[in-house]
Amino acid sequence: MDVTENLDAKLGRMRAIFAPMSSLIVAFSGGVDSTFVLRVAHEVLGGSVLALTTTSPTMPDEDRESALAMARLIGARHLVVESNELEIPGYSANPINRCYLCKHNLFTVCEAKAAELGIDEIVDGLNLDDLHDYRPGMQAASEKRVRHPLVEAEMTKADVRELSRAMGLPTWDRPASPCLSSRFPYGTEITVEGLRRVSEGEKLLHSMGFAIARVRYHGEVARLELEQSEIARVFEPAVRETLDREFKKIGFRFVAIDLKGFRSGSLNEGLITNESKPAADPRPRDSA
Repeated sequence: MDVTENLDAKLGRMRAIFAPMSSLIVAFSGGVDSTFVLRVAHEVLGGSVLALTTTSPTMPDEDRESALAMARLIGARHLVVESNELEIPGYSANPINRCYLCKHNLFTVCEAKAAELGIDEIVDGLNLDDLHDYRPGMQAASEKRVRHPLVEAEMTKADVRELSRAMGLPTWDRPASPCLSSRFPYGTEITVEGLRRVSEGEKLLHSMGFAIARVRYHGEVARLELEQSEIARVFEPAVRETLDREFKKIGFRFVAIDLKGFRSGSLNEGLITNESKPAADPRPRDSA
């Protein structure tokens, strides 16, 4: 089976997953994965699909705008619920299971709306590659009986991007964009002020042409993760002076450059290894 046939087979499996459902909620961020899930679900079930997005100070403005735009593009019903994660007990202390607290809150909102609106199923955008990262939110999904159609169809991130490209979805090459809380090392308190600094710092970097960038929050220090090919630009006098001046205006005292460059989920380094296996595989198993 060649690559195209393999992708077609996976897409067929995903459509078959949705086909027997009478109605569902897609936990929708507007990113690569959830946009693709919403597109396929809407193709199969039409108006029986509801995209649900929770917004809060931890959500980058670009993500909020993307969620609104992608739901409109697909033509799906879309519900936006304000839900401030900082109000979740224990969340702002930034424990190692922070993502569990966030996802539990998200899926609780989805569960309540499903009950209110008489919707049968809840799905998210977890893909097969995510099973090999540190994802405490998977436990919350299991507790709330949230299904992962991409995992069930055995789709990787690369599969989702390629199929999204073929469908003309503008998210196909969008970089990963986790919540702003992911810029804080575990144990560092997450505050509205800290989130503001991170958000403004990343907007500045994007405005300067750094397409992929993270501002990791270390109190008075902003540690910048940029693509390796872009790091040299930082040391150009005009760029260096602008970064130093503008980050101080934002509220940081020091700006540091991470010489290893951008790594998605870099603050999870040391929590897992390449040899680690996920604690649980959420794909349905035959009873035998």
